[in-house]
Order: sequence, then C-alpha cells, then structure tokens
Amino acid sequence: MSHNHDDHGHGHHGHGDDDHGHSHDHSDDIEPALQTLLWKQIDFESIRTLNESETDQGAKVVEKTWPQRLEAEPMLESDADEQLLMFVPFTGVVKLHSILIRSSEDSSAPKTLKLFSNRDDLDFSAASDLQATQTLELSQTSQVQDLPVKRSLFGNTYNLNLFIEDNYGDDVTRLFWIGFKGDYMNLNREPVEVLYEKAANPKDHTLVQGVSDMASGTKHGM
Repeated sequence: MSHNHDDHGHGHHGHGDDDHGHSHDHSDDIEPALQTLLWKQIDFESIRTLNESETDQGAKVVEKTWPQRLEAEPMLESDADEQLLMFVPFTGVVKLHSILIRSSEDSSAPKTLKLFSNRDDLDFSAASDLQATQTLELSQTSQVQDLPVKRSLFGNTYNLNLFIEDNYGDDVTRLFWIGFKGDYMNLNREPVEVLYEKAANPKDHTLVQGVSDMASGTKHGM
C-alpha cells in the first residue's frame, strides 16, 4: 500500500512539569492502576506524530495526566487518512507492562495497533513492511483500555513507536488519551517503584473495573 501522508513530525513545545493540583482526599486508598503508571518518565518534548491534523496533538494527548484522561480536549486526530505513527521516547529504560488508550465508541476508534520498540527511524512505509514487536487489537469503546504487552519483548525499552494501522471505518482516527504502565530503570539499572501521586476516587474504580477484558495481542509473522 502506498501512502501520501504529510510527514507531520513535530517536537512538543513548552509543557508544564507541575502535578496540576492533584487532590489527595483518599490517601489510604491509592488506585492500583496508578502504581506503575509512567508519566514523568516520558520525554514529552521529543514526542513526534506523523499524520496528525494539528501540530503537537499527539504529544498533548500523551501529556494528559490520569485525572485528565476523560477530558475531550486536547484530542489527537489523523489527517490524510486513518493511520497514525507516534514516536514516544522515555527519559530512561522502562520495563513496559501495558498501553492505556481511550478513544470512542464510533467508527473513528483505532482498531489495529502495532508496537515497535527501540526504533527511531520509522516512517509509514517501514511500519507497514516490518514485523512489529507486538500487534494489539483494540476495542470500539470510550472506556480506558488496558492493553497488556508481552513483557519479555519490552523489558529494555527506551522508546516506543505506536503505529495505528486502521480503525473501524471512519476516514480519520481519533484518540483522547494514551498512557503507559511499567517499571522505570534508573541510571544504575535498578528498578524503582513508580507511584503516581493521585488519590483514587470511587468513579475511578468503576472505570478500571470496566476496562475491556482484552488478551494480549498476538505477534504476527511477516
């Protein structure tokens, strides 16, 4: 398949490093899903997204915090067609556990997600032709999907490419939030426990319980 994407590869400009005024009303009841959420370990300024309709949309949906995951804006929307290719570098080495994605129930929801670890040279042609590190199938839902990866394949990850190959039939693909769970390795390669300093509230529990029960994606041969 040939692609006529405009190569909208952009670095992210000017993001805040504060914790956006998190509330700690339930300090003894921290949401389990947040204990390994990687956020501060992402190099936001170096995120680039190909075929995004507006500059830095991809970086902005990754930069959303857990409390912001249900917000409609900012949103990532594809441009020339339904495909997106996002490069996400980390500030160190991570052992990736899963990808967190929130899209929608309509036909703009992404369907096939191909992951490539530790590649900084991919374009749409290469992503289409090369064998992915792992391929995941996404559901058509507005709930947060927790998509487990094969940990043995992502145990030494310093950057990740997310190639959205298709969606559920729309001309464009839309995403509202992308997150990552895993263990962060400091400079001496000893794992450190990552705690996201956000107290849970009851509606968060409801959402996590409603996360699609998806098996880890299978690896496809060439």
